[in-house]
Amino acid sequence: MQKQHVLTAALSAILLCSGGAALAQDAPAQTTTRTTTTTTRVNTPAGALDEAAIKSDIANAGYKKVKGLEFKDGVWQAKARGGNDKWTHIKIGPTTGKVYEADAPSKLNEDEVKAKLTAQGYQNIDDVKFDKGLWKADARNSEGKKVDLLVDPNDGSVVAEQQD
Repeated sequence: MQKQHVLTAALSAILLCSGGAALAQDAPAQTTTRTTTTTTRVNTPAGALDEAAIKSDIANAGYKKVKGLEFKDGVWQAKARGGNDKWTHIKIGPTTGKVYEADAPSKLNEDEVKAKLTAQGYQNIDDVKFDKGLWKADARNSEGKKVDLLVDPNDGSVVAEQQD
């Protein structure tokens, strides 16, 4: 089994270097899938879901069509159309697959978001604002580093954290 993984990795490397043209017919389909998945996740954080899983989560949330799916500013983003045939901007949690609609209201207010973040160990929390379905905040993490946060509008959990 280990030899098969080494062979698959070697074939993947050859395919990447050659553009896949010379060996595409002889390479197993699984090799192509793994290469595509790895390429898709280049800019996503560790533990993030890949594009196929995100598309599945979007469909499970009731959206019929999706366009412009990309990983940007710490989350997956796209435009989607649900059962009402109205296009809306959505953001998707990179590790949870939870879909946040830009027009949805927040259950939390600014003070509640600050309290939730403080309880999670963040300090010096400021510039807290609700923007397109998620709360944004600047803070210092438990290591004292400046970070930009995206926060769930319903429970105050951190959806994404990026170094400032």
